[in-house]
Amino acid sequence: MNFHILTLFPEMFEGVLGESMLGRAREKGILSFNLYNIRDWAGNKHNRVDDAPYGGGRGMVMQAPPVFDAYTAACEKCDAKPHVIHMSPKGDVFTQEKAIELSKKSDILIICGHYEGIDQRVLDEIVDEEISIGDYVLTGGEIPAMTVIDAVSRMIDGVLSNEESFTDESHFGGLLEYPQYTRPFEFHGVEVPAVLTSGNHAEIAKWRHQQSLDITQAKRPDMYEKYRELHKEEFEPKKKKRRKKIDA
Repeated sequence: MNFHILTLFPEMFEGVLGESMLGRAREKGILSFNLYNIRDWAGNKHNRVDDAPYGGGRGMVMQAPPVFDAYTAACEKCDAKPHVIHMSPKGDVFTQEKAIELSKKSDILIICGHYEGIDQRVLDEIVDEEISIGDYVLTGGEIPAMTVIDAVSRMIDGVLSNEESFTDESHFGGLLEYPQYTRPFEFHGVEVPAVLTSGNHAEIAKWRHQQSLDITQAKRPDMYEKYRELHKEEFEPKKKKRRKKIDA
C-alpha cells in the first residue's frame, strides 16, 4: 500500500509514520508514505498558497494551482490514478467498514486542507471522496489523515503480527471489545474474572462475546441494534428438541 499525503505541514507526519506498527511496516516495505509539501508548488518567492475568498468573508482559501500541481507530481509515482481523499468535515464519517474498503486500494492520496478550505474547483476535478473523522472542528486535515492511515494500515496483510490482532478489536465485528486483564491476578482488591483462568476456551469465548454485547448495548446502543439486526438468529430463543416417544 502506498500513501501519498499532500499537506502544508509534512513534518507533522514523521513521528507518527515512523513509529510502532506503521514504522515497522514501513521498514518491511509493506507500506510506503510519500509526503508532498504543497508550498513547493506555490510558484512565488514567498511560497504562498492561499488568498482571500471571492465574495468576501473571513480567513483565507488555499489556491487550486499548487494543490493540483502537487497532485500531478504524486500521480507520477503511481502506476495508475490513486484513490484521492479530501479530509473534510463535509465528508462521510469514517468507519471501520470504510477502513476495510480502502485497505484494498494500492495507492491512496490524501489531501489535507487548512485555513477556510481549498478552492472547490480543484476538489471537483481530482477528489474521489471526502471523509470526516467526526462532527467537530480541527485546525487542519493532518490529524484526520493520520487517523485514516492508521486504521487502514491495520487491515493490510503483514502490518500486524496476526489476524487475531484486529478481528477481536472494537468495531471490527460490529461490537465493542470485551474487557482485557493481565498480571497481577489481584489489583486493589479486585481479582481477574474466574472464567479467564479456567482454561475452558469455549466458556472464555462465550464470556467475552457476552461482555462485548453488554458493553455495546450500554455504550453504543446504535451499534448494538445494528448488530442485532444483522445477527437475528443469535437472539432467537433456542427451540427445545422434542424427545421421541418410544412405544413399550
